[in-house]
Amino acid sequence: MCGRFAIDDRVNDRISEFVRDTGRDFREWDPFTSWNVKPTQQIPVLLETLSEDGEVQRRSAAARWSLVPPWAPDVKQRFPTFNARSEGLAEKRTWRAPLKSSRALIPAAGYYEWHTAEDGTKTPHWIHLDQPLNFAGLYSWWKPKGDETADWLLTATILTRPSTGPVAELHDRAPLILPDQAQADWIDPGVEGTQTLVDAMVAASTSLTEQLAFHPVRPLRGDGPELTEPA
Repeated sequence: MCGRFAIDDRVNDRISEFVRDTGRDFREWDPFTSWNVKPTQQIPVLLETLSEDGEVQRRSAAARWSLVPPWAPDVKQRFPTFNARSEGLAEKRTWRAPLKSSRALIPAAGYYEWHTAEDGTKTPHWIHLDQPLNFAGLYSWWKPKGDETADWLLTATILTRPSTGPVAELHDRAPLILPDQAQADWIDPGVEGTQTLVDAMVAASTSLTEQLAFHPVRPLRGDGPELTEPA
């Protein structure tokens, strides 16, 4: 799973590069850094949309980290929605519509996972590569039913997959990390999302998942780059 992650200056640089790729800067993200991003907080999402004349536009936006489907009566969901399991994703009501046409990248410097020892002790670990990560995500717009004056709220989730490689020693789940060559396929607005696409992304992510480096860190209190330092 992925319940905490970090955003640093490299991530903000990645966002700037992304929105400039199509020649126009559609940036709806105010850069900030955080080494302790939690569910329901604001996170960056990178997505592609089609203009009226069919032009692909790359956008960045701030989203609430925990997806709320448009039919939900409230932002508080019965079950956690900050992660979505890749297995059988297309069969789930919450994820089916976003998978079809609302797929995004969620950039991160790295993420945290807790290893549970035999005695029940949980130790946080910082997990990363030598470059920013790009998680496969889904997004959805939501606003209260019957309140036409309310603003639309952009919400998002991070896909997860079974762990593989050394990181599987820590936890049986890992975020779905997309390599460069798979990212364009995932966010392409001209492609209808299916379980076949999800499964292809899982296969493409295996090499990066197996390369992840990690080390134990101190309890995640406060916010700052020291949270990623070895304990």
